[in-house]
Amino acid sequence: MNNFTIVIPVYNEAKNLKILIPKIYKELKNKKFELIIVDDNSNDMTCEILKKFKKKNFRHIIRKKGRDLSKSCIEGFKKARFKSIIVMDGDLQHKPSDIKKILYKFFRGNPDFVIGTRDLFKKKKHNLNFLRLFASRMLILLVNFLLGKKTSDPMSGFFMFKKEVFIKSQKKLIKKGYKILLDLIYIKNQRVKVIDVNINFDSRIKGKSKMSLKILIDLVSMILKKFFSKILL
Repeated sequence: MNNFTIVIPVYNEAKNLKILIPKIYKELKNKKFELIIVDDNSNDMTCEILKKFKKKNFRHIIRKKGRDLSKSCIEGFKKARFKSIIVMDGDLQHKPSDIKKILYKFFRGNPDFVIGTRDLFKKKKHNLNFLRLFASRMLILLVNFLLGKKTSDPMSGFFMFKKEVFIKSQKKLIKKGYKILLDLIYIKNQRVKVIDVNINFDSRIKGKSKMSLKILIDLVSMILKKFFSKILL
């Protein structure tokens, strides 16, 4: 059965979620899935917005132990009922219409991961400002150089994977930071089959980006930890 769980980690995304969630249900009206929103204790109207969704396959989880995207995702993974999990952002930058592309590749090719990728090195519109585009490119080059290339976009937040990968590797995960994908696909002595799918990355319409200097430092720290774990016995 091609059942799956969608996990969306959020913080203060009320204005975006009231648009995003109906779009997801419209796109997937003939699919069997569950949607889990993991909320890092938002202080806007997120909770009030989510209470309006009464569907049986919808769950809203509130985390109150400090904001962290990776920990929110992991909370969703643990609660997921199905063996296949999609992760996407709640800020409308990931299009629900691209979910079907990912599903097709995942259930047809039987990979461990299908990653929605942005080709950030081509001269085209990326819907990222100069600093975010530059930082993303530098991080990708650093990952490829130190850890080896497994995907064209290890900074992606839109991907599908087998829950068993998380179950087997969770004790080895750093479990902290902004990019859970990077943590999952670079586990020491773990081989995974990865398929890339090009997605249409949109600009944020409502709210503020969570990107900050601290998040960039945490990402570099994670990459270095993964590198030293790789080379040390």
